[in-house]
Amino acid sequence: MKAIVILRPGPPGVLQLCKKTIPTPTSNQVLIKVHASGVNRPDVAQRKGLYPPPPGASVDVPGLEVAGVIKEVGEAVTRWKKGDAVCALIAGGGYAEYAVANASHCLRLPANCTFAEAASLPETVFTVWHNVFQRGLLKAGEQFLVHGGSSGIGITAIQIAKAMGAKVYTTAGSDEKCNACISLGADKCINYKKDDFEEVLKSKGADVILDMIGGDYIPKNIRLLKTEGRLVFINAMKGGESAFNVSDIMRRRLTITGSTLRNRESEFKSQLAAEVEQNVWPLIESKKFKAVIYKQFPLAEAAQAHTLMESSEHIGKIVLINE
Repeated sequence: MKAIVILRPGPPGVLQLCKKTIPTPTSNQVLIKVHASGVNRPDVAQRKGLYPPPPGASVDVPGLEVAGVIKEVGEAVTRWKKGDAVCALIAGGGYAEYAVANASHCLRLPANCTFAEAASLPETVFTVWHNVFQRGLLKAGEQFLVHGGSSGIGITAIQIAKAMGAKVYTTAGSDEKCNACISLGADKCINYKKDDFEEVLKSKGADVILDMIGGDYIPKNIRLLKTEGRLVFINAMKGGESAFNVSDIMRRRLTITGSTLRNRESEFKSQLAAEVEQNVWPLIESKKFKAVIYKQFPLAEAAQAHTLMESSEHIGKIVLINE
């Protein structure tokens, strides 16, 4: 099969189309003929040598989410059969014509979704559901702030939080991106290149903040939180260290937490997949939440897709297509 291989840690040009052996599913896995693969920032980090895959995952083929048709099922798999259309969260190996996935980490293709749209969902939806709703405990009527509103995580968090009844604020780096966030349901979007989000939102506050930025955003986030507020980290693109007042956290009974998804145990991901299918898939099928794809690239152009990802020009997801 054809697959995109990381020849060595480095810039996007180290991604090359190569021939690989089609993987064989184990008893609890399925083999998927991949029609589309989502591109995510962890893929970029892996390409640079900064995010090693967990044990058992593909070492040299990146890709954490795919959509396609099941071609083989392991002997212990009962839900799926050959020919089923699915999307799946995987630990690696998605930039390829075929990929294996744990059967319980697969979800049926949502009604009216293309393979490209479905491939853009698992990594961001799983991440948002766990961090905003399971860890952040966001409830209807609360105020929610997500940074990076035009990113894959951002567009997902805005739409799901809005559909669940929250008031949604976000940040983005241009007026065009802010307008896109508002069109997806954000009540307010702050252009961080023009305004200080803390100054804009300090009269409103936030019950839950989802942060992928870190650095100097950390003390600002903490100051914005209301009593009993929750700050959830999923990345720290500006750095993970910052000074803040512990007494302030105690006085307002704040919660600071965070998580990564890729290295979590299989059973956790299985339970998370079940919750996503129960709570988020109906939002997709009722058109309260939609996949937003900025650009599609042929699989062979994965390097160009990574270049676009690193430019941060995109609004929504970037997807690789297998013709």
